[in-house]
Amino acid sequence: MTIIIAVSNEKGGVAKTTTTLSLGAAIAELGHRTLLVDLDPQANLTLALGYEPAEATKTSANVLIEATPIQSAIRKTEIEHIELIPGSGRIETAEQYLPIRSNYLTTLRAALEPARRIGYDYALLDCPPSLGAITLNALAAADLLLIPTQAEYFSAYALRNMMSAVRRIRKDVNASLAYRILVTMMDRRNRTHRSIHEQLVATFGEGVFGTVIELDTKLRESPIAGQPITRYKPSSRGSLQYRVLAEELIEYAKETSQQPA
Repeated sequence: MTIIIAVSNEKGGVAKTTTTLSLGAAIAELGHRTLLVDLDPQANLTLALGYEPAEATKTSANVLIEATPIQSAIRKTEIEHIELIPGSGRIETAEQYLPIRSNYLTTLRAALEPARRIGYDYALLDCPPSLGAITLNALAAADLLLIPTQAEYFSAYALRNMMSAVRRIRKDVNASLAYRILVTMMDRRNRTHRSIHEQLVATFGEGVFGTVIELDTKLRESPIAGQPITRYKPSSRGSLQYRVLAEELIEYAKETSQQPA
């Protein structure tokens, strides 16, 4: 069974792509076959894995707009157990073309169905920082929405729109969509950070991951180096925390799969 995870937040700059890359690598490090899907027009995930978006012949844009089979868009990476569907700026076209189609919200879900047959354990979808057609498609396809959120006012405030999107998708196409909030870029010395983190836990309870990703300059450097943090600086704080997050996520997936329908 493939667990599909949409990594999304309407607010930019919350370590969304860093989380997709680092968490994906930590999951793969545990031996799980993992597919990363770059749905962001900026294609930073693609760049971070050593691919030039302009040179990719088949991307997530082809999958969404032209119904290209995902098998032809998947690329190997240098990281064991990780494969990639690259992104490109062309995917912005999907924001205009998808909504004019009937049942457009399930376009990505149908496209990803072969991933389950191929045998991926996890698929992580790196979404654009908006709640347009692409992100809504990702939520419709996902088993879990992972929301990276800084412990800052504007980032926490953006959760209102994310929760509205979750309710819409649950009502329309994906009743079983779950979500978990991940606090990122946390500075434990900052009183405001600590206060907002406490408020998030008080408000969302188990909807907040127990793992917190703290500030770490190595996390910013790793995409530039073309490597996830677990390879770039294996003993760094960020690397260790994403490994703990991977274990927490996998345990959550096991518990969820064992629950009666």
